[in-house]
Amino acid sequence: MNDVDVMGNSMKKIKLDIVGLSYSQTQSGAYALVLGEVNGRRRLPIIIGSFEAQAIAIEIEKMTPSRPLTHDLFKSFALAYHINIQEIIIYNLVDGIFYSKLICSDGKKVIEIDARTSDAIAMAVRFECPIHTYEFILSTAGIVIEGNDFVYLENINDPKEDNQVTTAGGGFTSLSTDELKTKLQEALSDEAYEKAAKIRDELNKRKAS
Repeated sequence: MNDVDVMGNSMKKIKLDIVGLSYSQTQSGAYALVLGEVNGRRRLPIIIGSFEAQAIAIEIEKMTPSRPLTHDLFKSFALAYHINIQEIIIYNLVDGIFYSKLICSDGKKVIEIDARTSDAIAMAVRFECPIHTYEFILSTAGIVIEGNDFVYLENINDPKEDNQVTTAGGGFTSLSTDELKTKLQEALSDEAYEKAAKIRDELNKRKAS
């Protein structure tokens, strides 16, 4: 395979669905948003704030707040000027931070607007537009699960694991690579996606060193 093929494959767009939203095990007031590869077994866990998690959950559950939330205001503002969001793309990953953009159109021209991933997903559920990422991001940060069941998570916090997860380095630096791989499979079996993401990051760090 030549360099052009490698680049083409890494920039291949992959469609994602929201498959989980849970309380964060490691950050107070934060949530783990889990995106899943459509027709695939890879999952992409992303840590988001409680406000954005609420904005996503409210729309998924089709609840109507008494007054418009910020994301609802943004949607109303956009539609008032005939602007529609066609697509969300999670286009980069740098130092553990995901970068996203909104692909917007007024019917005449298309404009890309940079956004935090949590805000981008909150807008995606409101505009019912597709969410995409690139193969290089999913292959770097995605985790593979057994089976294709989509699960909407609630609280994945396991008190027995708290001390291990919250210690320096995610609590996994003292484990061997084989032990980490075993822990990863256990976390995936328990649908503890955020914990699995921490183990994945430690394994990736070791591969890079």
